[in-house]
Amino acid sequence: MELRQLQYALQIALEKNFSRAAEKLHIAQPSLSQQLSKLEKEIGVLLFQRTTNSVEVTHAGQLFMEKAQAILDMVEQLKREMEDISQMRKGKLVVGSLPITGAHVLPLVLPVFQASYPEIEIMLMEETTANLEHMTASGQIDISLLSLPLQEESLTYVPLIEEEILLAVPPLHRLAQTAEKSPVPVDLSELKDEPFIALKKGQGFRQITLKLCQKAGFTPGIVFESSNIETVQSLVAAGMGIAFVPHMVSRGGWSRLAPRYLPLSGRPTRTLVIAYRKGRYLSKAVEAFMTTFREVVEGG
Repeated sequence: MELRQLQYALQIALEKNFSRAAEKLHIAQPSLSQQLSKLEKEIGVLLFQRTTNSVEVTHAGQLFMEKAQAILDMVEQLKREMEDISQMRKGKLVVGSLPITGAHVLPLVLPVFQASYPEIEIMLMEETTANLEHMTASGQIDISLLSLPLQEESLTYVPLIEEEILLAVPPLHRLAQTAEKSPVPVDLSELKDEPFIALKKGQGFRQITLKLCQKAGFTPGIVFESSNIETVQSLVAAGMGIAFVPHMVSRGGWSRLAPRYLPLSGRPTRTLVIAYRKGRYLSKAVEAFMTTFREVVEGG
């Protein structure tokens, strides 16, 4: 069994198509089929069920893919450890990020990091919270920028930012008008009958919205959902409902295109962290990125 055969099998499982897998692997399709047949013959099980129109992973194949991914991840970690030992400056860092963070924080961090470490390649992956946690736990992503709480038990984290959560309301909303006369924090219990706009399931900040409401003794009536926090804010500005938003994404100014942002009683916050798999070797590239991130955020 060869490492390249593991890579071939994983690519076929991902693409569910021999032609596309061969194209991604930059090899001829007959060679890919030959290597897979050789592998299946060696291990004595069928990894894929082939039909005229599809390629499906068998039960044995699913177990094989999990182990193969773990093996390749360990090999990659070993390479990085050896590179660090030999003081090589070149490297690759796969960073997962929530769209909120990617849009508002990474543009500040990445230029500083690349100026200090120009030979380290960074690959960014923007996904939902659930997907980022899964990909980080499986080794497909080195580190991910996430907000607490984490659901994946195999992950650990380093805290980065504690930021306030604000209430976004339409410009003509009663709470906005009240705030102009008497700027006091909004009690969460006042929101129980309000229409809420929230991020879709799988987004970490949606869970924060639900928990804040539950803590106040009610379940929010969600009338619209979006996968984009900017869309959420635009819907609020258009008068379609209210929403909780992290401070970093609040839009400047008091134009008609922006919601009004009000503080909440108790000043609730969210914690942004760098998450990685427990026991995973953290390369010098990862440590340097974490250090740069903290310096930029604390300095800003």
